[in-house]
Amino acid sequence: MRRDDVAKRALDVTLASAALVVLSPVLAVVAVLVRARLGTPVLFRQTRPGRRGASFELLKFRTMTDRRDATGALLPDEDRLTALGRFLRRTSLDELPELVNVVRGDMSLVGPRPLLVEYLPLYSAEQARRHEVRPGITGWAQVNGRNAISWDDKLALDVWYVEHRTLRLDLEILGRTLGQVLSGHGVSAPGHATTEPFRGSAP
Repeated sequence: MRRDDVAKRALDVTLASAALVVLSPVLAVVAVLVRARLGTPVLFRQTRPGRRGASFELLKFRTMTDRRDATGALLPDEDRLTALGRFLRRTSLDELPELVNVVRGDMSLVGPRPLLVEYLPLYSAEQARRHEVRPGITGWAQVNGRNAISWDDKLALDVWYVEHRTLRLDLEILGRTLGQVLSGHGVSAPGHATTEPFRGSAP
């Protein structure tokens, strides 16, 4: 393990624990709003691949309803995303429960975003290197376009981070993330609630 990785873990635990305490009133208010507008469960839980592809349970505030069509199938994400959900995503407040994932060691404050398990067999060998580190709440791809850039660009940025990661870079990303959140830039790809599904890269 690199010396920076040990320091990074210590920084993660310290900052995430402090943020959970300081932001506890915000977490409580968001939880009440989600409960009142969307019902239960308040938290969205989903299995995601973490470091070395190991599975963990991701925690986020719920942003969508469970509306279904006549056959019982869930409606598309953009039809189930509520006004409250859009606000939570634009401000990244839906991501706050991931601080618990950071304290647990499932995630880091900074790293490639944890994507879906079904994407694992679709990555090239180079793209799969994104799993050499813990996934992050924010990352190099998030401050360089987020969902407004192509999948190939996002995954290339993830691998660049893996190869160049330092504590100084992490602090830069955290600082730039604040500006990204305030601007709301790149939250959604055109025509999608978040982004289009990853279907693998062209050979």
